Amino acid sequence: MLNQKLVEIIKSTVPLLEKHGEAITTRFYQQMFSNHPELLNIFNHANQKQGRQQRALANTVYAAAQYIDNLSEILPVVKQIAHKHRSLGIKPEHYPIVGKYLLLAIKDVLGEAASDEVINAWAQAYNVIADAFISVEADMYDQAANQKGGWDGFRKFVVARKVEESEVITSFYLIPKDQEEIADFQAGQYISVKLEVEGEKYTHIRQYSLSDAPGKDYYRISVKREAGTANPDGIISNYLHDCVKEGDCLKISAPAGDFILNTNNDKPLVLLSGGVGLTPMLSMLKTAAAVQPERNVTFIHAAANSKVHALRGEVEELAKRGNVTSYVFYDSPMDEDRINNRFDVAGYVTRDWLQENLDTNEADFYFCGPVPFMKAINRYLKDLGVEDERIHFEFFGPKGSLED
Repeated sequence: MLNQKLVEIIKSTVPLLEKHGEAITTRFYQQMFSNHPELLNIFNHANQKQGRQQRALANTVYAAAQYIDNLSEILPVVKQIAHKHRSLGIKPEHYPIVGKYLLLAIKDVLGEAASDEVINAWAQAYNVIADAFISVEADMYDQAANQKGGWDGFRKFVVARKVEESEVITSFYLIPKDQEEIADFQAGQYISVKLEVEGEKYTHIRQYSLSDAPGKDYYRISVKREAGTANPDGIISNYLHDCVKEGDCLKISAPAGDFILNTNNDKPLVLLSGGVGLTPMLSMLKTAAAVQPERNVTFIHAAANSKVHALRGEVEELAKRGNVTSYVFYDSPMDEDRINNRFDVAGYVTRDWLQENLDTNEADFYFCGPVPFMKAINRYLKDLGVEDERIHFEFFGPKGSLED
């Protein structure tokens, strides 16, 4: 633990981190990758290019400084990041490298404000924070490897089926090449897929939510094709859509993630998804229908139109049950969508619609989708008085903020 003087020094840097945090983490990644390019085999290139990883790390460092004398306050954040690290293969030997270049970045960006006293305090603080991550991740590695059907690292899976779900989303059904058991998972979790793409210098790892219910002898991911190949996300999603065929092998990690459905709660459940954000929501819907058949569930999905609306048949089948209600929102419906009554509401999900159609005072809410969609839903729920503990959401990628 840190003594009181070191704690005070760390806390004195909070205003500086609030102002310069993203500049520090941007410099950190530049220096680290320049000296350790092999780490580009682990980190998501798209998140780097878009600045999402830099913002997420800046927020984490800022929170660590705020709560350096009570790190239990940020334990939920630590666990969320640790799930990502375990699925990517971050190991204890990576932490000294990160620490070295984080301190160098703090010194570079803050200049004279980063005195020897400040750098020494942050060096000791970083060791405490790193030990917390390493400890949590060690338990996760052990659980992933030693659970029934579990494994360490990446395991080869065969693409048993490849199904086009819409014009932009394709599902991949994955079975283990070794034909042994696979680990179970909780609805809402994801797997990491490790890809070596011809022409690409580094390995790419992407995390995809599992889009089917647990308890199968396969995993299913449903991948959205990102427009163009100029960005790293486009490279990988287009590769999966265009180049990966049935019978091919993919390397995947054991399931991970803390965005999971609470099946011990019998309150009404509202699942809201936008676009490909339906993947963890569909897993939750199927799970609730299977293990909580008496629980009232409302499934709300927003898409542009039927061309890009994936997996609707699976939702419709479940909605035939008395306890599952489904609503479809199309913001750009086609004429044929109107003629064939393929949607319930034209436009976006609104605060007024939620107030008029849902009992927001009783339900638990889970949502996932594009960040603007999630920001709107989060704002509407808070405006309607939904308590924070009943609001659950997942970012695709590094954790961000839903506050405007």
